[in-house]
Amino acid sequence: MNTADTATHTAPLFDATVHAERWIADYCARSTSADVLCEDADPAWAAMFAELAMVASDDLGHIRERVQRHAVDIGTGFRIADEPDERPWPVSPVPLLIEAGEWAGIERGVIQRATLMETVIADLYGEGKLVADGNIPAALVTGSPFFLRPMVGLDPPGGRHLDFIAIDLGRGPTGEWRVLADHLRAPAGAGYALENRIAVSRTLGGLQDRLNVQRHAPFFAAFRAGIAAMCKRTDPRIGLLTPGRFNPSYPEQAHLARYLGLLLVEGADLAALEDKVYVRTIGGLKRIDALWRRLDPRLLDPLAFDTHSQIGVPGLIDAYAAGHVVLSNAPGSAVLEAPAFSAFLPQLAKSLLGEDLLLPNIATWWCGQDGARAQVEANFDRLLIGPAFHSRPLGMTGGPIAGADIAGEDRTRLLADMANRPQDYVGQELVQLSTMPVVVGDALVPRPFTLRVFAARNGDGEWTVLPGGFARIGEHPDARAAVMGEGIWSADVCIYGAEPVAPVSLLTAADSLQVRRNPGTLPSRVADNFYWLGRYLERGEALLGAIRVMLGNSIDVDGGAVLSPTTVGKLVGLIVGAGSAPHPPSLRRADLTALARTAMEDERWQSILTLNRHAREIGEGSRDRLSADMVRLLEAPFPTHRGMLERAGSLQRRYAAIAGLSAEHMGRTAAWRFHDLGRRIERAMAMARAIRLFGMPGASPDDLSVLLDLADSQISYRQRYPTGIARVPVIDLVALDPGNPRSLAFSAERIAARLAELPVLSDDEMAEPQQAQATGLQAIVMTSTAAELDAETLGDIERRLGAVSDALARRYFLQGAEPLRTSGLTLA
Repeated sequence: MNTADTATHTAPLFDATVHAERWIADYCARSTSADVLCEDADPAWAAMFAELAMVASDDLGHIRERVQRHAVDIGTGFRIADEPDERPWPVSPVPLLIEAGEWAGIERGVIQRATLMETVIADLYGEGKLVADGNIPAALVTGSPFFLRPMVGLDPPGGRHLDFIAIDLGRGPTGEWRVLADHLRAPAGAGYALENRIAVSRTLGGLQDRLNVQRHAPFFAAFRAGIAAMCKRTDPRIGLLTPGRFNPSYPEQAHLARYLGLLLVEGADLAALEDKVYVRTIGGLKRIDALWRRLDPRLLDPLAFDTHSQIGVPGLIDAYAAGHVVLSNAPGSAVLEAPAFSAFLPQLAKSLLGEDLLLPNIATWWCGQDGARAQVEANFDRLLIGPAFHSRPLGMTGGPIAGADIAGEDRTRLLADMANRPQDYVGQELVQLSTMPVVVGDALVPRPFTLRVFAARNGDGEWTVLPGGFARIGEHPDARAAVMGEGIWSADVCIYGAEPVAPVSLLTAADSLQVRRNPGTLPSRVADNFYWLGRYLERGEALLGAIRVMLGNSIDVDGGAVLSPTTVGKLVGLIVGAGSAPHPPSLRRADLTALARTAMEDERWQSILTLNRHAREIGEGSRDRLSADMVRLLEAPFPTHRGMLERAGSLQRRYAAIAGLSAEHMGRTAAWRFHDLGRRIERAMAMARAIRLFGMPGASPDDLSVLLDLADSQISYRQRYPTGIARVPVIDLVALDPGNPRSLAFSAERIAARLAELPVLSDDEMAEPQQAQATGLQAIVMTSTAAELDAETLGDIERRLGAVSDALARRYFLQGAEPLRTSGLTLA
């Protein structure tokens, strides 16, 4: 065979276009005509699959795993209610492609709908003409849990109620798009759309330019400018108000806050004072001008809404009413989110806008009206039966369900409750959805999908639409929207066209941003978290060191030698005294191993597993300030090696990696200073206890060797004193040597230095209590000598370390209901 024949024969095996054509042909042979890929021969799909083939060759499973790895690297996750751990965000490697011309129609429909909803909400909380004139039933408004009566008559700052909305769309078998749901309360998902785009772009790097895919950055820049434009100050401070790390979409919120440059705050971070809202920071109260809230509006202010709310801000609505803080979206705007309102929007569009809806709703009948209720009952088996206001009525055991699927006692109970409280129910048409390709195993399979799109106000107050959003893909082939649920995959949505797309970034123009080296406001809660992250990590590492030494992992052990029972007893006392395990019945090897196992992994005690869980929880709540590598290390599962020492070694390497990231990859910001303070205070406390146990007069060579192990100073000592081990040189090295990072002297100096770098409230240049405590601590350590350092002095050092920690907490951390205005408090 000649060379030309060889090339001809082998080309199809490596030609990405050939792979793409074969994938599409095989897929469409098994799919239906209602599939976005198969219903026409758009070359964009072939180009996209060719990009996939260039990365995956003929292995679709590999490309799926690769995209998922990128999503994990980004830190994308979500939480299911009642589940303790987050799940990774599931991303399909196959994006949904929508041509720019088709997208333009969707965009116009979304803007029209947003305009209509703003008009209706303004009337419901303003003049109330729509209810008075009979266009909207009064019971539909006043009976909705989303209607907030305290907001009636309040003019929102900036003059608008809606700034950011999300709409779920379904694509029918013939290609038409219809609205399935509106999201106005706290619209979620824009961050996931952004993360999907990043994950897919990292995998299919050439797709952006090959198909002229429209970018997301201009939309987010416009939204940020839109919020800023409503604020009264020229350089406003804007926050993203989150319910906290247990919220299902908290990782998305943290990602958005970091991407948009917003301050991620919780209710406890804020305080209302004289009709203004402030963030509680380490530098005092700092004025905040706008909050993009992801908190249920009923929980925003216990003085205005739900008095039981523990996560709101008392007085927030007063500040809002006075026009001093922007809330996006305005509380109460979710009244139009109720499914029952979908029954009235088509007619409202004609009355208020003089036009039909460009994106029609799925047909909806609110059972609070006699005629609509009769129609639902007559067509019960052909409709989707669901709650009128999202909250589940007494007659339903779950979410919306097809009437034909309700039988027996469930049907009897639902019909009885519908007769008793018809206003709690709606009937909606069952929608057939188009399908799209998704990778399952190593093959492409069709699955139904819905599309979530997002719209936001720009700096001029006009609506702009995110080009794409994200697709939510169902688990089962059944193409009814009712049975799809939330779906188990998501996909990037690419809007493509013939026109080149400018490489726009969210970054500000090079010469238009003032240079600064202050990373911005640090809320007191965040400072508290970073401080305790340092303490938990250091405490876990110290406990692990004691366990490893007890199990015989000292580098000083030779020839099978073991520690003396007295020294082992002291080690046991150190571990038991930390609350990590109960006292063992004896010092036999089996009992010591059981003690070590409890101290490592028994969650009923302050074990390493428990300490790591505390650190992990702090990491989950600090995603906006920690790198993805740090979060992954904190969230790594507990090691499961067979041997105890192997597990201990794995944990030690993890602690070392975290310490390395902290030391070499964290900027020297105020957050890092609190983290380092936590480490230094905890390390110094542990070292003072160890010296009292193992370093006092009469200490044996075993005691001193263990002390060097606990201080990780064996090598330093051997290099300095090769002739043998003696108590005074050991004490000098682990307690008073300022060059040993494990010594008391080193920690005391660093504690004083970190506190000197933190902001103070007074202008009198006098030391604050935490600084004075640290100076006293440093003075005692610096004036001590190794020969005279006794248990009483070490006890005093421990007490002073506790006093420094207490003073630090009183000055910088949230202390419950402390006065908002204290002496010298800064308001900015």
